[in-house]
Amino acid sequence: MRVRVKGFKIFEDRHGKPRCYHRKTGHKIDLEKAPLGSAEFFAECTRITALSEAMKAQAPKPGTLGGLVSAYFQTEHFGNLADATKRDYRKCADFLHPIRDTPVSSITTPLVAGIHDKAAGKIGWRRANMVRTFLSQVFRYAVPKGLIDKDFAAGVIPKPRPKDRPYANRPWSVAERAAVLDRAAPHVRVAVALIMNTGLDPSDALKLTRNQIEGDTIWGVRGKTAHEVAIPIGPTLKAALDAAPAHDAVTILATSTGRPWTYNGFSTVWHRFKKKLEAEGVVEPGLTLKGLRHTVATTLREAGLEERQIADLLGQKTPSMARHYSRSANLADRNRITMETLEQENERRSKVVKSFTKNVKP
Repeated sequence: MRVRVKGFKIFEDRHGKPRCYHRKTGHKIDLEKAPLGSAEFFAECTRITALSEAMKAQAPKPGTLGGLVSAYFQTEHFGNLADATKRDYRKCADFLHPIRDTPVSSITTPLVAGIHDKAAGKIGWRRANMVRTFLSQVFRYAVPKGLIDKDFAAGVIPKPRPKDRPYANRPWSVAERAAVLDRAAPHVRVAVALIMNTGLDPSDALKLTRNQIEGDTIWGVRGKTAHEVAIPIGPTLKAALDAAPAHDAVTILATSTGRPWTYNGFSTVWHRFKKKLEAEGVVEPGLTLKGLRHTVATTLREAGLEERQIADLLGQKTPSMARHYSRSANLADRNRITMETLEQENERRSKVVKSFTKNVKP
């Protein structure tokens, strides 16, 4: 049974178990107590939606933490953030909502440290650090306006990654790359190939339009940092793009129906495909699309390239956004040498890779 409710994300987790949460607030629905599609489920959706609307209607009081947060959301800085970062920051604001009436005069570094500790216990170390970062941004932009004395989050030490926790977005093995490209549907294969051969963030790759390709170069701007990128199209990527299904979408990549991908849409398709490969033992767990960006960096570093060369290719430089593509020709030339190294190294590794087999205990 396929169930859709406006404002809610319904999906299967990595264990194939159904999950549901409210997109704006992140509130989860316990599908064991309120099974998907049941009267209890829809009642819970209605309750969470009403709660969200009530929270939105409550105007924050001046001179409070909620007032500072509200003021920050009106800044140009917040408006220029990537959509994913905006969503993360709004989730942080939702977490802080119960203490929104805290007077600004009561905010201290120890108080922020306490909030940070509580967040780590409730939502995990990574999201707790996001709450800390969010508060730091709020305070930084409130200081010049005279709304608060200083950034009280600056002195709070971020939570460390637990030692037993595997790193997210690990690099892909050569065998995994070959297996995914071999098994993926054509419209998915070209998307993976584009990310794999450019090091672009998946969200940026999905947004690329046809007019961002000039000759044999992809020109663009990283959505997360607004850094300019100039990526030469090597033989491998050109072959993948030439073999892609024809479509009329303005974007380079498109769905099987010829429409531009949404990030959530591609993530869902990718997740289902990846889980199938995992179940068959074709890839190891922990394979992510963002891991391909790490793969490019790792491959180039192991091939002996300098960090600055790799950073240029990945768009980690900070040129002005007003700079025209033509003025970045020197960057494109330098990146062409870097891309040639990546092509050569990928070809060399693909020739010596052994077939991927899952370790099976006797």
